[in-house]
Amino acid sequence: MRKIKHELSYPGASVDDVVAMVSDPAFRERVADSQGVVRKEVSVQGAPPAKTISVELVHGTDRVPSFARKFVGDEIAIVQVETWSTDTAASVEVTIPGKPGDMKGEARIEQRGDAVVETYDLAVQVKIPLVGGKIEDLIAGLLVKAFKAENKVGISWLEGDRG
Repeated sequence: MRKIKHELSYPGASVDDVVAMVSDPAFRERVADSQGVVRKEVSVQGAPPAKTISVELVHGTDRVPSFARKFVGDEIAIVQVETWSTDTAASVEVTIPGKPGDMKGEARIEQRGDAVVETYDLAVQVKIPLVGGKIEDLIAGLLVKAFKAENKVGISWLEGDRG
């Protein structure tokens, strides 16, 4: 099992602004587009504070090491479901449909000084003998890349660039 803790910082933002942003399907789609995914599907259900956000991203495997490609195929679909119990706290589950593994943990949004910080704390587990750890590292890398893309797009979004 591999643990990931990643913080996304939004200088000058308010908690309300970040909560509204992460709840906006257009924002989630823009984050997906910035990652060059093959396909995407975004769903936001429910009303704040209790809402469920589901994001399915399908990545190509052209940059995936050959040892992993035989397990994941030509595409890697990653489904992230966030169940927000309050405006600022969610349980997070990330799955790879049809593959033996998942990521579970939580997300939090909080004010820290003049910035709002969104923190993801997840545990990655892939149940494949011998190569599970390598695939955990690969999936963790994709997830961190996605968080960095979300942070970059989020800063731009909060500055008013929504196009």
